[in-house]
Amino acid sequence: MSATYYPFQNRNKLCRIRGGENTNISRLHLMNRFRFWILVSIVAVSGFSQGMLLPLIAVIFENSGVSSTLNGLNATALYIGILLASPFMEQPLRKYGYRPVILVGGFLVVVSLALFPLWQSFWFWFILRLLIGIGDHALHFATQTWITSFSAENVRGRNISLYGVFFGIGFATGPLMTPLVEINQALPFIVSSILCLIGWVFLFFLKNEHPEQELGVNSFFETIKRFRKAWKYGWIAFLPPLGYGFLEASLNGSFPIYALRTGIEVGSVSVLLASFAIGGIVFQLPLGILSDKFGRRNILLVILSLGCLSFVTASFLEGTFIALAVCIFIAGMLVGSTFSLGISYMTDLMPKNLLPTGNLMCGIAFSIGSLGGPFFGGLFIQFFSDISFFHIISFLLFVIFLLTYSFGDRGLVAVKG
Repeated sequence: MSATYYPFQNRNKLCRIRGGENTNISRLHLMNRFRFWILVSIVAVSGFSQGMLLPLIAVIFENSGVSSTLNGLNATALYIGILLASPFMEQPLRKYGYRPVILVGGFLVVVSLALFPLWQSFWFWFILRLLIGIGDHALHFATQTWITSFSAENVRGRNISLYGVFFGIGFATGPLMTPLVEINQALPFIVSSILCLIGWVFLFFLKNEHPEQELGVNSFFETIKRFRKAWKYGWIAFLPPLGYGFLEASLNGSFPIYALRTGIEVGSVSVLLASFAIGGIVFQLPLGILSDKFGRRNILLVILSLGCLSFVTASFLEGTFIALAVCIFIAGMLVGSTFSLGISYMTDLMPKNLLPTGNLMCGIAFSIGSLGGPFFGGLFIQFFSDISFFHIISFLLFVIFLLTYSFGDRGLVAVKG
């Protein structure tokens, strides 16, 4: 009798244990989903504020008689802020955790947006955009690292793609606030700061976590050593974010000048830029899922080669608006995901304790590309007026393709030990 009773009792105990494990797994899954959707929603609001500021301040300065050169200089403040803050981001993240860094970054953005209406001055607004660059970088750096740290490898591409989709949606809808300036110049800034504040409040519902630690993380010299080590592991993965930064900034900053000089109307330029943005938003998630299935490097090689071909084709179709719009839309479908795929690729290559450093360097690469895009794009338009503007973009994509093909194998990139 005892021989039949105890196995039954143990089986019940085992079922209870397994039931408890399943409950804990389900609870952890729900917690991760809740955290993920709050983080990507905050990123969408951040993208909204960035997308609003670029055309809004450009229009305000243009109406105030500020030269186009100074107008462009003011826009670089955002990326200068990112570069200035980058070396000092990792230590606070490791010491205080993800949530405090996001809270501080979001607070800087909210306050800076609210201060814009107080005084319209070139240098005052330059400083505010610098602060927004620092705040946005803290916010994106911490959210990217947090998402990549808790995302399983088989869904990492999907999650980072959704991150990119939400930022893209926010960035694309931000310019819709520009017409509000005709009602009241302060109104767009006030609305944007309120939306950012609402997103900021939801952060208090998240439980703080810390990235994986290692000895010596509080030393600035150790941070520099980690930068060098992260570069050795994943330098190839920093090229897609750099390329995307160059592409996005040159398209938004230099292409309108080229288009107007070649006879394309202002309204048509807006449609062309919107077609690229929409293509990038629509295909972020499918490409992320495909990268989970077929590998990040393989998908990057495909989209870089086809994206290069799309821009080359566009250079021959500049006289036909619909054909040009289709080419740019297809290019957006392909290379509009290079930033998010670059982050996912970096995560595959990088040891988990170096993920914060890797994410930071992806942001730095994007910023360098964003600063270089309008500068080199402007030089290209000035000195190579007989050559299509799309050739400089296709050349850059081709170079990144060659480097990824030659050095992008995981075994060649990763440094053992």
